[in-house]
Parts: sequence; C-alpha cells; structure tokens
Amino acid sequence: MKKLFQITDAGKKELEAELADLKSRRGAIADKIAEARDYGDLSENAEYDSAREEQGLVESRIAEIEDILLNATIIPAAKSSSVKLGSKVELKTGAKTVVYHVVGPVEADPLAGRISNESPIGLALMGKKIGDTATITTPKGSIEYKVVKVG
Repeated sequence: MKKLFQITDAGKKELEAELADLKSRRGAIADKIAEARDYGDLSENAEYDSAREEQGLVESRIAEIEDILLNATIIPAAKSSSVKLGSKVELKTGAKTVVYHVVGPVEADPLAGRISNESPIGLALMGKKIGDTATITTPKGSIEYKVVKVG
C-alpha cells in the first residue's frame, strides 16, 4: 500500500524546485565520474568513490521527491477556529510568544516554525481553539501554551 503525503501548496513548490535542481546536477556528476575514471585504477580512486557516492545520494533524493509528489494530497488553506492541518497558530507561554504552522511530516522544519501534526507539539495542538491551553511534554518538562490566534 502506498503512503499518502499531505503537503501544502508552498511545500509542493519547494519540492518541485529541489527536484529540478537535483536533476540539473546529474550532468555535472556524470562528468565527475568520467573524469575520475580517467585517473586509472578504480579500486583506489577516492575521486571516483566520492562522485559515485554523490550520484547515489542525488538519485535516491530524486526518487524520494518523485514518490512524495506522486502520492501527495494538497492541504487546503485552513480557515477554521480550531487548529488543524495547515493552520498557523500563535501561542503564548509567560512573556514568550511563538508562531507555528502545522504541516505534514514531509514539510516539518521546527527551526523555520513548521511543525508536524504528528509531533508532540502538533498532537497537543490539534483541535484546540483560541483561549484553550495545550500542555506539551518535553524532555525539560511540561510547558503550557495558551492558543492566542488560529489562522
């Protein structure tokens, strides 16, 4: 059974751009391999091994992105009073305010404010409304966040 991936429209465009970039690198990698072959004995040729490894990484990422795009469903922009997939959520704890965009696991990037709906924070926020409190358990202990805005 194929896995379905839930991504935003912006996430789809990012993946398509990455795919185009990776495909454009194929020619340069093939040139590196050909050049390294010209150095002679392949059994002790570090340049050849490095180029082949790079080729393997690029080809596996291309296959991964193509699979994601083939099996992707686009998350509609969230227009809801409760947190769901695609929502932007503003949270407050004490004097600190944070904003998260709840996305599928493929697009998750916590440092950029995009959290997975399957992460502990995402799970704790799902279904919450403005004014609700979400308790998130972290390795440092439990933190309570108040939902300030859902968009």
